[in-house]
Amino acid sequence: MSDRPEWLKVRANTATEAAGMRAVRDALSRHGLTTVCQGARCPNAAECWGAGTATFMLLGDVCTRSCRFCAVPTGNPHGAIDADEPARVASAVADLGLSYVVLTSVDRDDLGDGGASLFAAAIMEIKERSPQVKIEALIPDFSGSDEALRRLIASAPDVIGHNIETVRRLSPGLRDPRADYDQSLRVLERVLQISPDTITKSSLMLGLGEERDEVLETMRDLRSVGVRALTLGQYLPPSRSAAPLVRYVHPDEFASLERDARDLGFCFVMSGPLVRSSYQAARTITACSG
Repeated sequence: MSDRPEWLKVRANTATEAAGMRAVRDALSRHGLTTVCQGARCPNAAECWGAGTATFMLLGDVCTRSCRFCAVPTGNPHGAIDADEPARVASAVADLGLSYVVLTSVDRDDLGDGGASLFAAAIMEIKERSPQVKIEALIPDFSGSDEALRRLIASAPDVIGHNIETVRRLSPGLRDPRADYDQSLRVLERVLQISPDTITKSSLMLGLGEERDEVLETMRDLRSVGVRALTLGQYLPPSRSAAPLVRYVHPDEFASLERDARDLGFCFVMSGPLVRSSYQAARTITACSG
């Protein structure tokens, strides 16, 4: 692909934003934590941190799956977990004075419940330390385990997200064989069957070769299982070995798809080249309440 278009160039942080980011990094270092905002080099980190939102990665940095759009190392952690991680995350949330927290993780097929117990422990620790904080759990599919979902839901996150990532046609070639388009839909549907008042959320990357009609079909599939919040963003290969970028999607196309998504009934939509799963996440509850 040619050089990135102008609309994908990120403005430099202001002095105030840079100072704020240093403060956050210092706090995270004290607690032995990192955020997805750092690991993914998210272009919106300064904006989100300034608004009191951050995304924490749980359960280590080795994923048991290998998706072609992701640069997270693949391996077998052999059941290893950090039992103190929920408490450290809760302490960091309190120290940083966050108002909205997104918790996510690598896939952990080596664990009996896929890591749902640790997710739940982190949510409950945060609620105990900072009861005013809203929590979004951006979960893996837990291999479709109903028991794992129930365990996670019992900790009462405010929003549960699970990313379908791409359209049906491209899914088998881009996602790990254990990640299935229909299983993702079933997970999102099951969340609402267990907890009808929970807001569910999903995300799509664009620029991988999907057609517009396929994106619309995926939106309809998500709405058919009750998903109300959606993000759409530009795929950018994280490494040379990752799936290649097929095209840059113009901001006008993102804007058009956002209108389509709202017409389909999504109450929260973020759609744009620099949008990532957790962008403006704190607005989800306000937009989808009532």
